[in-house]
Amino acid sequence: MNDTNTINKGGDDKAEAGLWIDHREAIIVVLSKTGEQTKRIQSNAESQPRRSGEPSTGRFEFQAVPADDSRQREYNGCLARYYDEIISFLRDAGTVLILGPGEAKGELKKRFEKAKAGAHIVTMETVDKMTEPQIVARVRHHFCHEAARQG
Repeated sequence: MNDTNTINKGGDDKAEAGLWIDHREAIIVVLSKTGEQTKRIQSNAESQPRRSGEPSTGRFEFQAVPADDSRQREYNGCLARYYDEIISFLRDAGTVLILGPGEAKGELKKRFEKAKAGAHIVTMETVDKMTEPQIVARVRHHFCHEAARQG
């Protein structure tokens, strides 16, 4: 049985992993000799924080800034925990393909590099929203072609 918190590598061979990511969720697909595993990770980060309350009339109120900074720090903290959970799950992967529509894929790649995780990022591709079966197919296709080029 696969542990849902780590990659089942199937012996000494490194697994290949691909994921679709945005700031709300990541769908991870791991391919190994023992089979295929998928995992969904939610960020629990609300969309970009907005100022609360009514627009002020007159001069800008200095007291509103700390609340906005606090919300931004909370949002950034949620994203950091989200990326760390993904990295922790993928730490033992041999190669990783990152797919996604926006900035999250680049932010995750930088965090991978900073964490010096064992995984090696193969490539990043910009793609729109995909269903889980589409993600699985894209990851399989990518690594099938990678193996053909190397072998």
